[in-house]
Amino acid sequence: MTDTSDTRPADSEAQAPRQSRLHRLMRYLPLIAPVLLWAVPCWVLLHTGQHWPLPVTLVGTALFALGLVGMPLAMVRGHGRRQQDRAAIVGDTLLGSSWVLFTWSILLGVLLRLALTVAGVGESQDRARIVTWAVLGISAALLAWGYTEARRVPRVRRLDVQLPRLGAGLDGIRVVLITDTHYGPLDRTRWSARVCETVNTLEADLVCHTGDIADGTAERRRAQAVPLGIVRATRARVYVTGNHEYYSEAQGWVDLMGELGWEPLRNRHLLFERGGDTLVVAGVDDVTAESSGLAGHRAHLAGALNGADPDLPVLLLAHQPKFVDRAAADGIDLQLSGHTHGGQIWPFHHLVRIDQPALAGLSHHGTRTLLYTSRGTGFWGPPFRVFAPSEITLLVLRSPHLPTQP
Repeated sequence: MTDTSDTRPADSEAQAPRQSRLHRLMRYLPLIAPVLLWAVPCWVLLHTGQHWPLPVTLVGTALFALGLVGMPLAMVRGHGRRQQDRAAIVGDTLLGSSWVLFTWSILLGVLLRLALTVAGVGESQDRARIVTWAVLGISAALLAWGYTEARRVPRVRRLDVQLPRLGAGLDGIRVVLITDTHYGPLDRTRWSARVCETVNTLEADLVCHTGDIADGTAERRRAQAVPLGIVRATRARVYVTGNHEYYSEAQGWVDLMGELGWEPLRNRHLLFERGGDTLVVAGVDDVTAESSGLAGHRAHLAGALNGADPDLPVLLLAHQPKFVDRAAADGIDLQLSGHTHGGQIWPFHHLVRIDQPALAGLSHHGTRTLLYTSRGTGFWGPPFRVFAPSEITLLVLRSPHLPTQP
């Protein structure tokens, strides 16, 4: 089997200059984004012809200025060296709130005002104030709904996936996928237990966790992760690292998952045998592992498949969908991934699309490879999910080679 850990399709090489420019732009994003997120809503809601009483204008402007200063400070204290959970909660909440306000300030500030003008509704000041109240009302409703969506136990998404090389004896294998639980500053111990209880109702043969367990070290988030130990599967519970593990002492998470009875598939595979047929269940470290500096951590597909019969179907766990380029080059049958969160807060999915080949659901790559991308079980950072619901996924693997009924 060819080592594809360093290979890329030819069109990826052609895109390298464009990606390089994008990466240079991304360096300045932490400086530009807070200004845009707070300045644009402030301008649209307060300074575009509303003619609010002076105290309203001054107080409103001061609140936006406070958000502009306070959000980055809270996020640095919360996610930087100090790791202060309360500061992280404040910063993350402000980030999500400002993103929603920014989005709807632009949409309604242009479209609604244009519609009101065309319809001849009121004077200029009336239209400006209608836009302001519409933005505030819609943003408040979406944030309340998004918070509820983020904190609830995900709904189960079920689908059948036919794999042409899957033997008849393996037809009907039940694979449950959870991913991106992101245990973090908001204590979700009870939520974690309820997620695991839901997984146990699905009678899985194989339960997979494709990384980003938490934001924080295993020692710090242990209580939230411990319920994963109650997850049941008839054959195996398998896990691969995500990029967030490499921000928080990844080896500690590998060790804890092993302690909880999960099989960390760090560039290795297991064999799932039933009815005389075999499925290779393989996993790789996240693509960011090698740059983490941890000895032995890297995404190595050839190592994961070392010793496996190349004629057998392969189920691969890889945290990021973009690993599918390597999977397709090696003829992997099905890759399971997370990472994207489905965008988490609309319309952030447009930015996710720049970096990843798939956002959510089942997609085809190359001549044989299927990719299933989960929208994630938890949430990262802002405690909101807007038009990107979380999920627990049940995939039933189907074989086209069922024995003929007499």
